Amino acid sequence: MPNMTGGQFIAETVHGYGITHVFFMPYIAPRALMEMEKLGIKRVQTHGEKAAAYMADAYARIKRGPSLCMAQSVGAVNLAAGLQDAYLACSPVVALTGREFLVNQKRHAYQEVDHVNPFSAVSKYSAYVSRPEHLPVYLRQAFRAATTGTPGPVHLDLEGIAGQGVVEQESDLEVVVEEIFAQLPPFRPEAELSKISAALQLLRRAERPLIVAGGGVTTSAARDELIELAEKLSIPVATSLNAKAMFPYDHPLAVGVPGSYSRACANQALCEADLVFFIGSHAGGQVTNSYQIPPPGTPTIQLDINPEEIGRNYPIQVGLQGDVKSSLQRMIDNAPTRPARGAWINRVQELVQAWKTGVRQHLNAEILPMRPERLCLELTNYLPSDAILVSDTGHAGIWTGTMIDLKYPEQSYIRCAGSLGWGLPAAMGAKCAQPERPVLCFTGDGGIWYHMTELETAVRCGINTVTVVNNNHSLNQEKGGVEQTYGRRTPGSDELWLFADADFARMAESLGACGITVHKPSELAGALDQAFASGKPAVVDVKTHVDGIAPRAWVPAAAAE
Repeated sequence: MPNMTGGQFIAETVHGYGITHVFFMPYIAPRALMEMEKLGIKRVQTHGEKAAAYMADAYARIKRGPSLCMAQSVGAVNLAAGLQDAYLACSPVVALTGREFLVNQKRHAYQEVDHVNPFSAVSKYSAYVSRPEHLPVYLRQAFRAATTGTPGPVHLDLEGIAGQGVVEQESDLEVVVEEIFAQLPPFRPEAELSKISAALQLLRRAERPLIVAGGGVTTSAARDELIELAEKLSIPVATSLNAKAMFPYDHPLAVGVPGSYSRACANQALCEADLVFFIGSHAGGQVTNSYQIPPPGTPTIQLDINPEEIGRNYPIQVGLQGDVKSSLQRMIDNAPTRPARGAWINRVQELVQAWKTGVRQHLNAEILPMRPERLCLELTNYLPSDAILVSDTGHAGIWTGTMIDLKYPEQSYIRCAGSLGWGLPAAMGAKCAQPERPVLCFTGDGGIWYHMTELETAVRCGINTVTVVNNNHSLNQEKGGVEQTYGRRTPGSDELWLFADADFARMAESLGACGITVHKPSELAGALDQAFASGKPAVVDVKTHVDGIAPRAWVPAAAAE
């Protein structure tokens, strides 16, 4: 075996797994970073550890493979906080951190805190690496753990504040890359035929079945199979935010996004269904609006690659353990075409049309400042056919999830799974994963304030994304709750959700990016043309109405009481 430093081993290994970018906050593993440069890996040095984790999260989701982020010992817990989003989104991020030398731990060493508990909360696998000769075992296991089953973040703590106890030392090391773990999913097991037959029998008999497609459909790249099965069995499809791009928005079986960030028609349809088929969905709190939709007691079928998820939140009639794409194909192969469920399909379409009618007034509103619904309509009409739409959380997730339609199968959508402020750095990670595609971030003024400094990173590294700011100078999602607490609107309640109006375009320009301000719907397309053509990262500051507050999720009357 060749003699090499741990830093060279790390660089050659991650390069072998197809990683093209590393996102990091210094000072960490400089020898590994130097070796990565030799291999052509682009080094994106950020202004905060959380931003580095967010970039790695989005990179992994768009690439559908592992990513890499790093931080030194004192910044490691900040990196762990950023990994919360990757953990919630089932994103295969490999995180490397430095750790104070073992002999100095538990002795009040400078800037030393525990890493075990923070990372155990947000990773599938975490290990301490004290010598370079241990790297072949732990680094290969990290890639294996990150990508198999339900994907997720993994973590290696390297001895030394900057990992120097591992990366600077030499050893006889052989780089072995298991290429199967460089992609998602590495394996495609099929659900058992007997279980498939039982599920098909239930779906055939049901009068009002409905599919809820989750992020596992996206991870498995099972869009075509989902459409084919739904059409063959005549079953309407609701999609979680993580599967928004997996079903055509204008398909007669399309229901929309259910749960808490939802279209009312999707929640209504789920409450009328007599059988729900969760496909690649955890049936978690958001997609079910805190386990209310579908109502408890609704018969369910669940397909997931991870058997621990099957039946976790809704008792199942049939459980299918397997990869989504391969298992759906097997269902298609074994399912006779079912005659259209005319009455049920008509009912679902009636609910969808009623929802569309109800929001049309705001979608087409000409008032100024513009309504966020109108902003979403303009973006629907503008988005390039191969665009990647990256959404922050809160109102941004509701507006993009419910109001922006993806008109082309080549378009992608990823959204924040946890922390507000994820959108801007995440868009940068997405752009690094597929630099040839246009990337548009949708966030609010509340979201962009978190990591505005990463625009300097984008300018320095040539990561040219376009960020649209739904700028209503507020956190107006909080308005109702705050004023309910106060009993009315007061100056004190205003302090908890209102901001001064800010000029994000000028801020972007001061950092070397392109900045454009939009006041009217008619100005948006031209502004976006200019932003994408600028050859720089760009911010389009759209002044929107402070009263543009997303409606609460629809729930049955009994649950609302």
